[in-house]
Amino acid sequence: MVKRLIDKIANRKRLGFIIAFILLLTSLVLTFISNQRMVKQASLLDHTNKIIQTLQRTAIEASKSESAARAFVMNRDSALITEVRQKQLNAKQALEELSHYFKYNTLQQKNLEELNKLIETRFSLEDELLTAFTVNGTNNLPVIADIMKKGKEFMKRIEEQTIKMKDQEEEVSYSRSQSVSQYSDIINILDIVSVFLAVLLTGYSVMTYNKENSDKKLAAERAKIFREELENRVKQLADLNKELIELRGLEKYAVTGRIARTIAHEVRNPLTNINLSVEQLKSEMGESDSTTIFFDMIKRNSERINILVSDLLNATRVEELKFKEISINDVLDASLELAADRIGLKQIKVIKNYDPEMCKISIDVEKVKIAFLNMIVNAIEAMEDKKGELKISTENLENKCVVKISDNGVGMDQTHMDRLFEPYFTTKENGNGLGLANCQNIILGHGGNVTAESTLGVGTTFIISFKFPESIENEKPSTSNEIEG
Repeated sequence: MVKRLIDKIANRKRLGFIIAFILLLTSLVLTFISNQRMVKQASLLDHTNKIIQTLQRTAIEASKSESAARAFVMNRDSALITEVRQKQLNAKQALEELSHYFKYNTLQQKNLEELNKLIETRFSLEDELLTAFTVNGTNNLPVIADIMKKGKEFMKRIEEQTIKMKDQEEEVSYSRSQSVSQYSDIINILDIVSVFLAVLLTGYSVMTYNKENSDKKLAAERAKIFREELENRVKQLADLNKELIELRGLEKYAVTGRIARTIAHEVRNPLTNINLSVEQLKSEMGESDSTTIFFDMIKRNSERINILVSDLLNATRVEELKFKEISINDVLDASLELAADRIGLKQIKVIKNYDPEMCKISIDVEKVKIAFLNMIVNAIEAMEDKKGELKISTENLENKCVVKISDNGVGMDQTHMDRLFEPYFTTKENGNGLGLANCQNIILGHGGNVTAESTLGVGTTFIISFKFPESIENEKPSTSNEIEG
């Protein structure tokens, strides 16, 4: 349901943008078309204005030709003949231009033909006038006067024909001017519409952006809340898993202790009977070279079995501890001093990263010193000579004193890691497999916990945690609350 609503809103937004875009595009296309038509009409209007100017120039040149011819008759200046010829030539050139302009105008072509005939006749009369006056002078005044009279009449007809053609072109010019004005108005309207659509689209975009930004922030806030809840749940699961691992370790330790006590009871009783029987045989048979060897062998192996059983019991027995408040940093330094010979012999580099503000903890110093020494020795033996780095750190983590002892040795695979603290499990040739089991016994006896992390070919890290004394542990939450508050 929610998905459908979101899709519906999204479709409406897309439809709104598409419609606004189409309207704006249509407005721009219409503006472009109108502008092109206005340019075309403006070009035609300019063409019409050129025609009118050329018609005026034709009439003016014809009039100037007539004036020059009259001036020649009155002044008898031969230079005016050249002027007459030049004005006639100018008029003919103007007529040629008009012929080009009226190439596609049938009506004006007919008017132009009429105008051309009138001008040709007018120029013929001027030529007759000039010839008659040049040959006969003032002796043939009636002929000259008649020619001038006819020329004046044709000049009048030329002006009338020119005015007629100008009027027609001015009508066309007015019509085109109206078209240009109309297209200009259309473009203005389209510009206004385009601006309105642009403002509308901008407003719609801003509203959409604000809405989506608000929804995005809300979604981000919800995602943040969900993420925090998920992180808290993951953390809770991690803590529960950690507690479960600790409980399994304690259960495993307890089971191992029970098995060890059972084995010790079941083994020592027959072992006692064997020792008594050997003593009885020695007293009855007496000692000889052959019997002494066998009796000593039985006694030696019996003692070895007894020692192994005792070590197993010691590794799983909860001993009475002598607690003392001390800085864990001092205990680690004391353990390092006990291993100083081994460290110097293999030229191991020791890197200490102690928390200087670490609170004191209540422990059996000698027991914990033995546990730390055992782990340090294991780390030293796992590293190569002159290349080893032993890193020891302490920190207050979640109201617990955490110690990390790391090496860059050979490391272990997961199979060895799963059996690391089992009694009699060892990867060393001469080891008995009780050292780390004894370390775990000591740490668990203090209410602490010990785990290990290892990567084959990289190294191993032992992580030991102790609880702070009760008074300090009660003080820690109040301090945390003050900081949070």
